[in-house]
Amino acid sequence: MKNLQAEVRPGAYYDSVVLMQLQKGLAALPGIIDAGVVMATDANKELLAAMGLLPDSVTAKADDLLIVVQGQNEQAAQAALAQVNVLLQQRQGRAAQAFRPKSLATAVAHLPTSQFTLISVPGRYAAAVAEDALNLNQHVFLYSDNVSLADEVRLKQLARAKGLLLMGPDCGTAVINGIGLGFANRVRRGRIGIVAAAGTGLQALTTEIHNLGGGISQAIGVGGRDLKEEVGGVTTWQALDLLQRDAETAVIVLVSKPPADQVAATLLRAAQSGPKPVIINFIGYAPPGRRLGNLFFTSGLVDAAEHAVRLSGEVVALVEKRRPLSGYLRGLFSGGTLAYEMLLGLQAVLAPLYSNIPIRPHQQLPDLMQSQGHTILDLGEDAFTQGRLHPMMDNDLRLRRLRQETADPDVDMIVLDVVLGEGAHPDPAVELAPVIAEAVRAGKRVVAIVVGTELDPQDLNSQIERLAAAGAHIFPNVSETLDYVYNRLPPPTRDFPPVSLAAFTGEGLTAVNVGLESFYESVIGQGGGAENARAVQVDWRPPAGGNEKLMAILAKMKSQ
Repeated sequence: MKNLQAEVRPGAYYDSVVLMQLQKGLAALPGIIDAGVVMATDANKELLAAMGLLPDSVTAKADDLLIVVQGQNEQAAQAALAQVNVLLQQRQGRAAQAFRPKSLATAVAHLPTSQFTLISVPGRYAAAVAEDALNLNQHVFLYSDNVSLADEVRLKQLARAKGLLLMGPDCGTAVINGIGLGFANRVRRGRIGIVAAAGTGLQALTTEIHNLGGGISQAIGVGGRDLKEEVGGVTTWQALDLLQRDAETAVIVLVSKPPADQVAATLLRAAQSGPKPVIINFIGYAPPGRRLGNLFFTSGLVDAAEHAVRLSGEVVALVEKRRPLSGYLRGLFSGGTLAYEMLLGLQAVLAPLYSNIPIRPHQQLPDLMQSQGHTILDLGEDAFTQGRLHPMMDNDLRLRRLRQETADPDVDMIVLDVVLGEGAHPDPAVELAPVIAEAVRAGKRVVAIVVGTELDPQDLNSQIERLAAAGAHIFPNVSETLDYVYNRLPPPTRDFPPVSLAAFTGEGLTAVNVGLESFYESVIGQGGGAENARAVQVDWRPPAGGNEKLMAILAKMKSQ
């Protein structure tokens, strides 16, 4: 007859992997039908009850270990419970460590060369452990989930101020100095650096690069929320800056779900200001172009991997010394589609950005007769053409506006299109060139997008020659114009100390592990017992036995 037996171990704590393996070990014993091994939270007890594995007589608190076995008879169930300690000792024997410190501080003192702390304790304790690690000047790989957004922001700001990386929370994967952390694949070393707010995405990318013959310098996970507006891309920017300075990294890949608009703008400006090609794969994000300067926008992880492998083998100077944009950009377009394409390309990197054809409501220009901030105007819209010819035929309004923008001391660059062809102005350069020359003499940079062919009646080459002689930079399309603008964007002001390269050079790493012992075993296993992969496992227990009131008192005492 089936028999249900349970054992409660008050205040006993084991990580979730140990509990899973103990449960499997019990279920495999002779005469056992099923088993359950959980920390006795209300949710876990409800799950056991739904499975028919919770005896009515059991009373256990959230910080207690609850072990339940269902045997074919009472003798088999009791015999299984008698094997619990044996099974636990077998598990602990796999991760043999002569000394198991009880605290993170003791572990770091025991392993003074450690520069990384791996944390995978339950989420409600993880923030406190991460804060302790940062205060011990450790880079943190925070695998734990269920960490509050407020704690994430606070911890990342602390890490940034100290020049440390907080990878996470909910960071499933990283590859540092050739050692995989969390759920990482074993891949060869190489010249491609990755920053990813996606765990499985990072795995898919690193394996694809490996299978294509490339290799990884560093693959830094940042946690799935890092590019949200509240967090601000703190770790992503730090990691990007780190890889830009890393001599072993030739190409950088950024991977994320769609970032917040302002976060994307800051990161793209930071990426384009560096000397290395940066491949962007913001999943679901509308890219401003295929390639803009040293930025390469890709359509998926495989596309990103192929670009990275190809570029890592090229030695190309992608960024030359250029005068950065030091004021506002004003666009004066006769073509509505060209204006819209320009607006779409610039909204990712310029703010504030206004237009009479806004893509987003906040971009609406309040006064069409007066530009403000960065402005893109479609002068062919109805508001400008009532009672006058279209600007493709009549340059008068655009000439007036060109002089108006030239007179604005806050303007640096003026962009206009010159569309040739049947029905258009018979010789636009004859009117535009003198006013462009005035703008150039006033210190403005003028860019002209000339659309036409050599068969057009206006003579394409003559138009280009006269506009260029007036000082305009000539491009045949919006894409190349955007490339020109992107490569002259000033980098965002880095208001944080750079992360030292010392921990991200050479082979291997030394780390302290708090939480899942499988992560400790993984680090040791990847080093083959050598000095380049050393670790210490902390014998961590929840503070105050998991008692929330006592934990709050201890935290208050600690902060005083």
